[in-house]
Amino acid sequence: MKFGSSVLVVMLKPGGDHIKIGGESLINRDAMNKDMISELPEALLLHILSYVPTEDVIATSVLSKRWRSLWKMVPKLEFESNIEQVSSEDVYRLLLLHKAPFLESLHLNIENTKGRLDSGILIGIAFSRHVRKLELDLYHDDQETVRFPSVLCSYNNTLEVLNLMHHVLLDFPSRVCFNALRELHLFHVEFKDEASVCNLLYGCPRLQDLVVTRYSSIDVETYTIAVPSLQRLTIEEDSSQDMYGGGYVINAPSLKYLNIKGLYCIDFFLFENAPELVEAKINDVSEIDNENILASLTSAKRLSFQFTVEVKYPTGGIFYQLLRIDDINGWNLLSFMLDSSPKLQSLKLYGSCWEDCPVGWEWTQPKCVPECLLLHLETLVWRRYGWQR
Repeated sequence: MKFGSSVLVVMLKPGGDHIKIGGESLINRDAMNKDMISELPEALLLHILSYVPTEDVIATSVLSKRWRSLWKMVPKLEFESNIEQVSSEDVYRLLLLHKAPFLESLHLNIENTKGRLDSGILIGIAFSRHVRKLELDLYHDDQETVRFPSVLCSYNNTLEVLNLMHHVLLDFPSRVCFNALRELHLFHVEFKDEASVCNLLYGCPRLQDLVVTRYSSIDVETYTIAVPSLQRLTIEEDSSQDMYGGGYVINAPSLKYLNIKGLYCIDFFLFENAPELVEAKINDVSEIDNENILASLTSAKRLSFQFTVEVKYPTGGIFYQLLRIDDINGWNLLSFMLDSSPKLQSLKLYGSCWEDCPVGWEWTQPKCVPECLLLHLETLVWRRYGWQR
């Protein structure tokens, strides 16, 4: 049948069950209106919900009977507790209602004063739920620290990742026991004393990745990192506050990757030999008295340097494994590294750092052409060299 410019198509199949109007099956239309998501297996639904903000996950409990308790099994939770949003009492209640056999991750961002004081209770519940990744951020404008509950750290066999941020006080009078901990990030937290640093790190026999961001010597004079299993280490100091003195003692024989940035005006940096070192980045290091950093890096295959102070060279030090230098400043340092790296294949320079060299940093003409230039160097990249005739 045809009416004007519009066409109505009615098709009856011999079976008589399917009717198409305008080419669309009524059965297909019913399928479109059906709640297909609720028909998915629970394991798949929980996996999907683990990528949804927690407040939205909890809100799904009103959708239907099927969804009423589904959120209680989601393995990832994130709460932000401040004056205008969720209170610590709400977080406490929701954690108690949670029924998953373990918590894959829990992120607590607690700003209000009462919530910060209740953080120990919330951490205790998380540990009882066998949390594997815990992130705790206690930033507050008054900068008053809150003590991390050390009593909960005497034995833990499930925590794998621990991120602590802002105004957390770590007081460990005895050694902790984090048998499964692989990653530890400490962002502007404070230790009560040097023993607390040792008792935390000694108690992590499987620790592989450590990131430390701090103000120099704000809490401890000697920051000792002695972890036989450690493979990645990042130390970054914030120079926004005038903190001087102190230093680091590092003993990590399994270390493969080292990243040091912003060490200003510290007294020492003792880094014992790392025979398995693959890559090291040393940036913005200055005014370190009488310490030989280069001597501990001779086994590295890839190096990057940005020193703002004249570097002491290791006597007889040869970088037999070094294949790449990705950044370096100071003509004298470059001359030394070329002479000391017989297998060097790639060299990258950045020109702006070479202008107005301090006294003692000038280029020293080598007595002979370095071996790496004769036999192995394949790539030379020099940016902003500022060449003048």
